[in-house]
Amino acid sequence: MAGRFAPRTARPPLPHQAAPAARGTGTGPSLAARYPAGSSGPADEPPLTREWTPPGPLDLRLVLSPLRRGPADPTFRMAADGTFWRATRTPEGPGTLRVVARGDRIGAQAWGPGAEWLLAGLPALLGAEDDPDAFTPHHRLLAATRHRRPGLRLLRTGLVMESLIPSILEQKVTTDEAYRAWRLLVRRYGTPAPGPTATLGLHVMPDARTWAMIPSWEWHKAGVDAKRSSTIMRAVRVARRLEEASTMPLPEATARLELIPGIGPWTSAETLQRSNGAPDAVTVGDYHLPGIVGHALADNRHATDEEMLALLTPYEGQRHRATRLILLSGRIPERRGPRMTPGNIAAL
Repeated sequence: MAGRFAPRTARPPLPHQAAPAARGTGTGPSLAARYPAGSSGPADEPPLTREWTPPGPLDLRLVLSPLRRGPADPTFRMAADGTFWRATRTPEGPGTLRVVARGDRIGAQAWGPGAEWLLAGLPALLGAEDDPDAFTPHHRLLAATRHRRPGLRLLRTGLVMESLIPSILEQKVTTDEAYRAWRLLVRRYGTPAPGPTATLGLHVMPDARTWAMIPSWEWHKAGVDAKRSSTIMRAVRVARRLEEASTMPLPEATARLELIPGIGPWTSAETLQRSNGAPDAVTVGDYHLPGIVGHALADNRHATDEEMLALLTPYEGQRHRATRLILLSGRIPERRGPRMTPGNIAAL
């Protein structure tokens, strides 16, 4: 429920689907030659750099926050100076991206085999393909929130598995349990992020083969039950086919993901909001979201999924953006009961 995004009928190709122009600024050997297979490169490797001017207001925290899986996410950091660090596994290998706002421009540095891919995809990551003007508010609350948050854009990573796996871990458990599992598994089976990231503790998530090789007892120690771990196992076996969903329109991408047993509407929406930047990928089946939307738009904190979708009907095509604006509005119903008690199957 953390982040929201929508499909385009004709998307420009991502860096790994066509030869991009001006991928980075290096003039030396190609990255493939500099980084042997499986290597992240030395920590003192000079970064590739890029500057980009957004087409309008841009709030890096609002745009990038859906990628953060808890305060100790080993793949994401926000430094005290407002710099954002992201470690990920690109089609060209591990990469680290550092992003910072410099006035009305965005400065970026990237390290590792995936550096060129990350810099080429920087505009898409920061919402360059998003169209905030396509949203027409029909409620005063949403109009006011959009006015206060002009820097909100819906990101697009172009990477399915990096959002799918943590979304599966979040199924039917508390966020604390899911964040803990993600943190433990990435730190144990991932690789240290390339670049000067030792003090940050950044790691790149495991590749598909490594996920498939994690033994059952390690899933158990991370607090992941057999149902969720089996779903991840099924997904990573067809990871290449699932990654193709990043270029599909929303209905086709949803259908591709939901072919995997254990992946339903909640998981596919949470994934495609991030990977595809899909503004209509509304999260159905969430424990809290229907009540939040119902409370904000109709003073009904007990709204069901069906009632939530009815309230969002005026925003067809932009329902994910509408829910993000509602979450940012601060009009959230007060808690009237105890929090759900986290489980811990690792002790069993």
